[in-house]
Amino acid sequence: QVQLVESGGGLVQPGGSLTLSCAASGFPFSSHGMSWVRQVPGKRLEWLSSISNYGGVLKTYADAVKGRFTISRDNAASMLYLQMNSLKREDTAQYYCIEEMDWSRARQDGPTSQGTQVIVSS
Repeated sequence: QVQLVESGGGLVQPGGSLTLSCAASGFPFSSHGMSWVRQVPGKRLEWLSSISNYGGVLKTYADAVKGRFTISRDNAASMLYLQMNSLKREDTAQYYCIEEMDWSRARQDGPTSQGTQVIVSS
């Protein structure tokens, strides 16, 4: 059974930084591409970043976070990370990690994990 548990969210001032973590289990993590997505209440799920499987050589970012966020993975620990710098108020959202192949389903039905909340406010 796939389990994804996000952590690391919190309250941060504009311009600040946070690192989100995602602990994965129940599937062969290293062989799966992974993504970070976020959702603001009342708005559609927004894709932020993806990292390819195994060495994670290929990383892609949405324009909204490019240059500010960095995705990474630790296959030995089955962990996915999102380093977020220069945070803006508009980054306030619930953040989720998903398997890359699950994006279409998640966009329609919502993520299956709990997510972690990020609030950017002074």
